Amino acid sequence: MVKIQPEPNNALLQLKGKKVLITAGPTYEPIDPVRFIGNHSSGKMGFALSDAFLRAGANVWLIAGPTQINPEFIPERFIRVTTAKEMYQESIQLFPHCDIAILAAAVADYRPVRPESKKIRSAAPELVIKLEKTEDIAEALGKLKNEGQIIVGFALETHNEKEHAKEKLRKKNFDFIVLNSLRDPGSGFGHDTNLITIIDADFNTLTYKLKHKLDVALDILDVIAKKLQD
Repeated sequence: MVKIQPEPNNALLQLKGKKVLITAGPTYEPIDPVRFIGNHSSGKMGFALSDAFLRAGANVWLIAGPTQINPEFIPERFIRVTTAKEMYQESIQLFPHCDIAILAAAVADYRPVRPESKKIRSAAPELVIKLEKTEDIAEALGKLKNEGQIIVGFALETHNEKEHAKEKLRKKNFDFIVLNSLRDPGSGFGHDTNLITIIDADFNTLTYKLKHKLDVALDILDVIAKKLQD
């Protein structure tokens, strides 16, 4: 495993004592007691960010969807959730008390309107499930953001990557957005590595080479710490 550098650099010292909210992993939206709508997110990027912030001396509140991994370092608060609604409720409660929010979770955009209480039998040749929009955590926090708070969002795209990321950055009132593409080998869900571009609110961009997610986390921390120095 690639290890996080043992001592933060001068910029990262800005993060000491900061209260950081991080969301990580997927959400699962139940269809019935045995099936769900979800995605392939492993939570590795969000957990790497949690570990990196803790190494920099920050106080971390980590809200994680269903994953098979655990943080290397235990956050001040570690909350496990399953659905988008649960992640939304926890995020809304904690966000007013944090300095920085990192929205690394891959939250399901839709959920079944009426999950079945019993397992759906597979006799029918087709199944139609009516879906409704889930709570938009990023948009809600963007509206609640006060002066001095920093929000960093993530965008995983498959095409027109920068255009879609910039639109999300503006619409959600982010300070930065971290863009990665499924078209880049070694990037995105499930990998230990990631290749990112960080875009700020003025649409300035920083593109990095493919790195282990622990090192990617340090790049993200560095950008945030430098903003705190401004």
